[in-house]
Amino acid sequence: MSSLRARCPDCRTFTAVAVDDGYECHSCGRTFTAGLLRVPRAWGAGGEAMAEGALLAIPYPEVGVVERDTLEDQNGVIAAMLPARPVVLGGCCCSHVGGALGLASRVERLGVVWIDAHGDLNTPDTSPSGNLWGMPLRMLLDQGVVDSNDVALVGARNLDPPEAEYMAETEIDDSLERALAGVGAAYIALDLDVLDPSEADIFMQEPHGASVAEIETVLLEAKARAQIIGIGVTGFVTSGRNVSIITRLLAAAGF
Repeated sequence: MSSLRARCPDCRTFTAVAVDDGYECHSCGRTFTAGLLRVPRAWGAGGEAMAEGALLAIPYPEVGVVERDTLEDQNGVIAAMLPARPVVLGGCCCSHVGGALGLASRVERLGVVWIDAHGDLNTPDTSPSGNLWGMPLRMLLDQGVVDSNDVALVGARNLDPPEAEYMAETEIDDSLERALAGVGAAYIALDLDVLDPSEADIFMQEPHGASVAEIETVLLEAKARAQIIGIGVTGFVTSGRNVSIITRLLAAAGF
């Protein structure tokens, strides 16, 4: 499927076409600010419900669905298929690797705002579970896709000791001012488990999380500090109320 054409979420016809940075449906006439890329795969044990979340019906034209047998292949296909302004709906946070990889090729210096209850900074040697979904931010850093100076980790409240040590070594914190100063543009990696479990239907629930309004404020601040050229949303299960929550947060980021 070409990123220049997409399936309209309203009339369901494959007639939405890329216009500037958004899409316009030739059938029903509706316009959209971004194109949607679905990645329904969770790279870890027992993540089926989270993977199914990537098929949630959110109101953006669907550019394509990426399903690959290896994470390396998935990353490459995501990077190649990204529309001009992508919304990546992922089965786990590994989908952010391909998203950031593709966008990093478009700008001289990419900033990343990683909004997550977890650090996602483990390696195969430090991970207690071995689940790849606990490693994607570290993958981006170790591969040089993004520099630690240009990363903000917002909302993390359940870090493994090696992750906390790595953050101290690299001086990664939650400062948007630091991470977005001087970047060419930014990618937002939003895991809904940053929210309190009472706020949304989340796969990996962590108590004492943020409210939707608080994360909305974070996204508005990020948008004020840098051009946001892509956003990915992960970490949720399929439910009706998640549609309005995700749509609200995407709108705060300018999508």
